[in-house]
Amino acid sequence: MRHFDIKPTAGPLVDQLQRKIDAKTKPLGALGQLEALALQLGLIQQRDNPQLNKPQMLVFAGDHGAAKAGVSAYPQDVTWQMVENFLAGGAAINVFTRTYGLPLAVVDCGVAHDFGQRDGLIDHKIAPGTANYLEAPAMSVEQCTQAMDNGQRLVARYAALGSNVIGLGEMGIGNTASASLITHCLTGQPLADCVGRGTGLDDAGLTRKQQLLHQAMTRTGVITDPLEALRQFGGFEIATMVGVILAAAERHIVVLIDGFVVGAAALVAARIHPAARDYCVYCHRSAEAGHRLQLAAMNAVPLLDLGLRLGEGTGVALAWPLLQAAAAFLNEMASFASAGVSEKI
Repeated sequence: MRHFDIKPTAGPLVDQLQRKIDAKTKPLGALGQLEALALQLGLIQQRDNPQLNKPQMLVFAGDHGAAKAGVSAYPQDVTWQMVENFLAGGAAINVFTRTYGLPLAVVDCGVAHDFGQRDGLIDHKIAPGTANYLEAPAMSVEQCTQAMDNGQRLVARYAALGSNVIGLGEMGIGNTASASLITHCLTGQPLADCVGRGTGLDDAGLTRKQQLLHQAMTRTGVITDPLEALRQFGGFEIATMVGVILAAAERHIVVLIDGFVVGAAALVAARIHPAARDYCVYCHRSAEAGHRLQLAAMNAVPLLDLGLRLGEGTGVALAWPLLQAAAAFLNEMASFASAGVSEKI
């Protein structure tokens, strides 16, 4: 993996931006979390008038070898079937991106299906699914590196088109199990606390999922190295998103993080390069059990808490208007001085 030159966003601009926010015609702090978001956007772009240019929503899809062992309530074929649904415009993420005018593309990182050339589909397939991590590492070192490199190429592609905001979503039957294992390894929290119902497991299914993930951890032992945790338990879609996050942070691009699975990619990226955390906007708090542990480990405050657990990037699309509002108030709202309004005594 190449070295990333990612700089922390904190610096002299913090005070300048905070003064600008505080000078708006409102009581101090009255716009709550929107003020923190405006500050973050300015710091990411290193300017006091951040612009959100050509946002791009990407859904990363990949299959997992462990899915056939029963870690999900759904069969593995649902991954490719849902990709077809995305391409046909029928999924929740399609509805929400259309509602808010967000361009959407699907990235095939490793789906066990041949789609051929399709409008709206980017082919970055590494292999037709990862290996079964109950028996062997999910990826080879070379596959993991290739997936991350693909993520970097995606960032370069959209940056060349003028995009400075990239939203991340995912699809992959079994990928909440991967996210649970990665979260356990990189936060040190008990495995049972990191495992949730995913796509809707009943109590018996949840118990089986926990047993299988315990089996996976028995094979490897505790892993604290982020790249090794990713290689052992991740999916091609998760590894590709890690590459996107690191490359976007290097270019001062805003990265919009969805829920639990995208959060696992963000956790890996931040463990590789802590400054990458500064460039991530956490769009919502997932109902999936381990997501709260991820957020706590990243010291992240999500924008929304709607009980979502769908994935696809739906939380990103729903939070997008809040980013627009944060940038707009910072750039367009009058100050006390410009409006001739008296300040607090």
